[in-house]
Amino acid sequence: MYINYSIRWKFPFSSVDLSPCLPLAFFWLNSTISFFLSFFPLPIFSLFPLLPPQMGFFMFILLCPSLYLLFMLLKWANVGRHQSCYILGYECYKPKDDRKINTQISGEIIARNKQLGLSEYKFLLKAIVSSGIGEHSYGPRNVVLGHEESPTLSDSCSEMDEFFQDSVQKVLCKAGVTAQEIDILVVNVSMFASVPSLASRIVKHYTMREDIKVYNFSGMGCSASLISINAVQSIFKHEKEKFALVVTSESLSPNWYAGKDRSGGCAILLTNKWALRNRAMFRLKCLVRTHHGANDDSYECCKQMEDSEGRLGFHLSKSLPKAAARALADNLKVLAPRILPVVEVARFVVVVMTRRFRSSGPNKVSSGPNKPNINFKAGVDHFCLHTGGKAVIDGLKENLKLSEYDVEPARMTLHRFGNTSASSLWYVLGYMEAKKRLKRGDRVLMISFGAGFKCNSCLWEVVRDLEGSCDNAAWKDCISEYPPKTLANPYLERFGWIQNEDPSTFKMPLEF
Repeated sequence: MYINYSIRWKFPFSSVDLSPCLPLAFFWLNSTISFFLSFFPLPIFSLFPLLPPQMGFFMFILLCPSLYLLFMLLKWANVGRHQSCYILGYECYKPKDDRKINTQISGEIIARNKQLGLSEYKFLLKAIVSSGIGEHSYGPRNVVLGHEESPTLSDSCSEMDEFFQDSVQKVLCKAGVTAQEIDILVVNVSMFASVPSLASRIVKHYTMREDIKVYNFSGMGCSASLISINAVQSIFKHEKEKFALVVTSESLSPNWYAGKDRSGGCAILLTNKWALRNRAMFRLKCLVRTHHGANDDSYECCKQMEDSEGRLGFHLSKSLPKAAARALADNLKVLAPRILPVVEVARFVVVVMTRRFRSSGPNKVSSGPNKPNINFKAGVDHFCLHTGGKAVIDGLKENLKLSEYDVEPARMTLHRFGNTSASSLWYVLGYMEAKKRLKRGDRVLMISFGAGFKCNSCLWEVVRDLEGSCDNAAWKDCISEYPPKTLANPYLERFGWIQNEDPSTFKMPLEF
């Protein structure tokens, strides 16, 4: 009689067809068990009158669940260790000094725009004074040279190439990895897409392998960096022993707004190679993405569009703070149980339930204006916050109940480099490393926002002490100067006279 042993055992991460091996396994186990049972006296098996030693096959059937669980455990241990996502190194781009935009150059750029009047000058002065940006941030070369109203494709490509050829080369050299060893390349630049793609330009410049997996993201906004990390994390679940390179930046050359309505980058080298885990800097613990694009207010609050004169710009509506708060709240609801100790989560649940019971019972008791807050510091040691502006940092500080020490890296990054879009998180992380804050076992929380509206977050664990000298070029030459005594910029002192001008008699001076 023919017995069909065709069985497919399925596991959490893959399926393995063991059909050809089952008959041989049954025969071998049957012989082994029978041989083993022959060494024991017969009374031991008196409890199994239906299963004499000669029926080893049926004993195997009884042992199947245990063998299956053992195999599952070994499979999970073997597969799980290859699915970890490690950062071997990262390199934040520091442009050349001839691209710095200080107070004087800012005034010259503003004066060149003939579309502006006194009200627009007052608005710009108020915005820049309260922005938290210092005098050492950078701008695209075509703007510094006065070509902002007529950008060319060459301007945009040159801006990107200058970053690619600097940071990618440095991060590969520091990690001792060649470009030909890269298996996965992910590039995200939201507001510029060329043909061939920017990812193809990197592949060509570094002569990467023909079988490299390439992904080029655009339009994802300031949260694109963590979206790229999530893409690599997903690939690592199915591909073993791989190197991945994430390149994140933004192009300002073609996106300088010259109307009257109201640069940086980073290369990150990741791997899931178990043998390199001790060389890694960080290990990804979890990543959560939230997208509120189905909500009209959230979708419209941050949008690229043309003004009434057809000039392309970026519109931020008054509903942006509420949209960001909603996205952050929904994101943290998913993130908190994954990263916080059970005791802290239980404490928060008890406080919330007690508050609801007191406010809904027959004898209602006012619980005061203060809402119950969860303590994220119970599971997080450092906070990498998106440097979208002073208001963004202040809002996160208030909502997460952080100290000034916690938000210092974000404030200093905004002051030194401005809002570098998706790459800003890595400049904040670089500040922490340069200040020797990161110790083995520390947990770093990253939070970013992006148009759509999106809120993405992830938690990294520091694999080894990062207390050596700062090798990151972005902070190497200036870290000793931070934090400065004051974050006030000199724009108000230089251009404060505009606030006292009369619109009817105002005339732009020759030397602005």
